[in-house]
Amino acid sequence: LMCGKLPFVWFSKSVNLASVSIVNGAGLISRIDIPKSLFPMAIIQEGLYKQSAVFALLFSVLFVNGFQPGTAWIWLAPILVVNYLMIVGCAFLGALLVCLKRDFAMFISLGMIFLLFTSGIFWDVRALSDTGITDLVLTLNPIAFILDAYRQVLMENAAPDIVRLATVGLGSALLVWLMIRVLNRSSKWLALRALTA
Repeated sequence: LMCGKLPFVWFSKSVNLASVSIVNGAGLISRIDIPKSLFPMAIIQEGLYKQSAVFALLFSVLFVNGFQPGTAWIWLAPILVVNYLMIVGCAFLGALLVCLKRDFAMFISLGMIFLLFTSGIFWDVRALSDTGITDLVLTLNPIAFILDAYRQVLMENAAPDIVRLATVGLGSALLVWLMIRVLNRSSKWLALRALTA
């Protein structure tokens, strides 16, 4: 449960808070012209620092319960990088949508609740009776794949699906790149939207 819940809370909380960061920074935006991507990045970085302490707690609990570090734990580094890229991409997209229409903040929050129950936090994706359904869930829901990857590495001492990890990582990196371009090109428009929201 902790292997699924703790990374999901990192994703969910960072995306929810970063999505409203540009609108909430309207006071600063009205005084100075700064890149709008700095607002969500500040929230994301704060979440990253807090999450490092949470992961230390998770590793302690795993160690106490007999899950010893193994060679597969080296895969934690790329999983964390992909997880971080997913957070940044989704947070940037959320911040853009909330600038378009403030009501998107509510939809993002509801979407996180939907993901909470469909991403295998409270149940094991691999426990599904049909392996075809398992593959479908892991393919269509990148969050479910990331949470499963954490469990595979930390509890089973097994490497995650490398091809799928690379695919999710490349997709997330592409989303980050695209969102940075959009945020930079529409900086003045976003400032106007934030001030009138």
